[in-house]
Amino acid sequence: MLVGKNHRACDSDGSLSIISSDSMVEIQRTQSESSGSLSPSAEEESKYRLLYSKSKVYVNPTAYARDNIPGFVALVKREAINPTYLLAWIPETLLCEKGTDEWDKFVKIEEKATLDEDDEDAVLIDLPTQRPESYAFSVPLTSIYSLLVHPPTLSSWYGTIGINLINSSTLPTLHFHDDESLSMTLPSRHTRRNPTNAHPPSTSLPSSPRPSTSWGGEDLLSRLRSYAHLLRSTLQPSLFIVDPSKADIDTHTTQIFDDDAVDDILAQSSYASSHSPVPAHRRPRPLSDVPANAPPNSYSTRSSVLHRSLYPPSISTTQSSSQARMALLQSFSNITRATRHAAHNILSHPLAKPIVPHLPDPVRSLVHANGDLEWGSWVEKGGVGEFESARVYLARWARIVAEEGDRARKREAQALPSSSNVVEEISPLGVFELLHSTVNLPSPRTSRDPAHPIDEALWAKWFDQDGRPKVRLEEMRHQVFRRGITPYGNLRRKMWPFILGVHEWDITGSEREAKWEEKKKRYREIKDEWCGVPEVFDRPDILEERHRIDVDCRRTDRTQPFFSTSYEDTAENDPNGNRRYTTISPQMSDIGAQSPSNEHIDRLAGILLTYNFYNKELGYVQGMSDLCAPLYVVMGSDEELTFWCFVEVMNRMIQNFLRDQSGMKKQLSTLQELICVMDPDLYRHLEKTDGLNLFFCFRWVLIVFKREFPFDDVLRLWEVLWTDYYSNEFVLFVALAVLESHRDMILRYLVEFDEILKYCNELSMTIELDSTLAQAEVLFLSFAQLVADIDRRRGEEVSNSTSSVLRQRRTSASEGTMSLSKVAMPTLSDNLRDLLKAGR
Repeated sequence: MLVGKNHRACDSDGSLSIISSDSMVEIQRTQSESSGSLSPSAEEESKYRLLYSKSKVYVNPTAYARDNIPGFVALVKREAINPTYLLAWIPETLLCEKGTDEWDKFVKIEEKATLDEDDEDAVLIDLPTQRPESYAFSVPLTSIYSLLVHPPTLSSWYGTIGINLINSSTLPTLHFHDDESLSMTLPSRHTRRNPTNAHPPSTSLPSSPRPSTSWGGEDLLSRLRSYAHLLRSTLQPSLFIVDPSKADIDTHTTQIFDDDAVDDILAQSSYASSHSPVPAHRRPRPLSDVPANAPPNSYSTRSSVLHRSLYPPSISTTQSSSQARMALLQSFSNITRATRHAAHNILSHPLAKPIVPHLPDPVRSLVHANGDLEWGSWVEKGGVGEFESARVYLARWARIVAEEGDRARKREAQALPSSSNVVEEISPLGVFELLHSTVNLPSPRTSRDPAHPIDEALWAKWFDQDGRPKVRLEEMRHQVFRRGITPYGNLRRKMWPFILGVHEWDITGSEREAKWEEKKKRYREIKDEWCGVPEVFDRPDILEERHRIDVDCRRTDRTQPFFSTSYEDTAENDPNGNRRYTTISPQMSDIGAQSPSNEHIDRLAGILLTYNFYNKELGYVQGMSDLCAPLYVVMGSDEELTFWCFVEVMNRMIQNFLRDQSGMKKQLSTLQELICVMDPDLYRHLEKTDGLNLFFCFRWVLIVFKREFPFDDVLRLWEVLWTDYYSNEFVLFVALAVLESHRDMILRYLVEFDEILKYCNELSMTIELDSTLAQAEVLFLSFAQLVADIDRRRGEEVSNSTSSVLRQRRTSASEGTMSLSKVAMPTLSDNLRDLLKAGR
């Protein structure tokens, strides 16, 4: 999204205008008033023929995935005496407004195996009416200057293409979600050949199969080559110039170092005539020895800058047809240099001194090796490429060493004979160090005992024969917080509805069953609002919700047995062997464009769609499927139980899904204040690194660490948080515990926000749950003590200010205490004090 002063730019042919303001970008088609513009009658007769389309190409208006807009990228030919070829991106919402017929046209072209412009079965479309908020665009290929292409990498799942226009404007970046795109999942694509490139485009292109491609952007580029000349820049390999001018060709085809430059230098030296064990036919040869029958090089007159400096113009130079050699050598060079510097930083660290004498001599020599250049400047200039900076690598290495040392101390403690002194010193907190406060308060200790979870036998003892509990609700919540629930059997299915408040606690079993029947009836009533009602089920707004829910559910927790299979893998097809399709997907064209579905995925989607009708003001928001799927698994696919448990979960977390993000902003702001009070050093470090936005904690809080722990640990964490035993916002103390566990690595090694973000993202699936919960409990108790002490001291200050006589009679010891009271105590906001509220 562009931000800046209002401006208007227009293409040379008047086909495109871009209006930008401080809040949005509007891309519009405008009609040129020049004499060469079409008359109204000619404009009405002009037709747009769809030549190519690809689904699930997203535009990302913001940094949040929930705002991503899916659409089709398309190549369109405007039929006229002088045809015009257009590159367009059309969001799915605009196509839906045109109806299923228009949608089917795009799907038909995408599924088409051959590319034939003379096909009698041509597909004609109307370009949808564009709206500012849709980000749609359609521009002639002649108005495009260059394409910036970034294929998928290990760090970026989806490849992107940026489009730069001749008038210096930039269109929204296209993100190719190949795992969802229909064309990238067609089996026939694996047997297709490369098309014939043609420039300039002929009036009739021969029928040719689509090329075999590795990602969606490559597929689009291969088709663009049929209508325009694409020149890949040697200065920036990701840059493609569209229909380059002579100046562009001269600029972007000159190599700094030619592939044969090193061989040519060696050939001109005495090496060529010296005695060498290398066979003659393998020795480098001068450029003048190029065979006469060698194929001519189209760019032979534009040799590399290095060759120009070595040889006079009379000496001809050629380029190797393969650029892979230089790229490979550069990659090996980067790997060697990065490894050398990383090893130097690690082995020179004080913690590594004990092991250095035991290392081999070649490795030991790296300890005091001087680098070729400054490591920091090399990283800043991008010399590392795909490699991580040494600071992140070193921080991760230090974390692993610390965790291994903690485990070793625990093993040693378990091997020692038990005594009261040892028990007093050993704590499950491991390397966690309790924060120091300005007062001498006793150190709180954790009460957690996860080694002895609640089992079926203990649960049965808590109830009389009539189903009325014998223990208080607070005691039940305390035991769940302290011990957790056994993962064996179906005890979670029984207990979670009580913890969440779906079932009332202090009533008899018969009363509880009667209330549950009412809830089941209510669920069926809400579901009947859309299920079996075509006029509601196929309503445009419901179609959009169905599509979003279907897409999210198909990719949620697919490793769980309920969701791991597809309809093709089950015996639930009809007797005739026909394939069963999802009932939630709004279009048959979506079948095959997404991950396969099954009965449980459809039922999960049905639950979320029912919640959309239950809470019409909020509706469905991306991320809800992550919260609902574990409930569905624990409840054994029981729809009614899953729905009402999900309702209670959303009642607790609804602030996370407000569309203005006010709830998330408040929680992250509270966490920021909590860090300031509990760990001022960490707060100041985050302030220096521009990390106080706590963006690296956003996912932790949004879906309650769903992506940070294994599935079984997520269940254990959630049931602890739902008890609200200490605080209704205990998740913030869990987040603080994770940060405190890694504070030394953050303070010592990570000095940039990007490094902290990368480090915290890579903590996923490496955090130990029990020690983290123990740390969170101690942090909360420390915070509660700190708040109580601040209130007490401020009360004393008010009392002491009214009596100067009392201050004069204090003893020396009392004066020491008074000096502590003069310490600037932190100011506690209402948000921080709300953290002490428990129970709902």
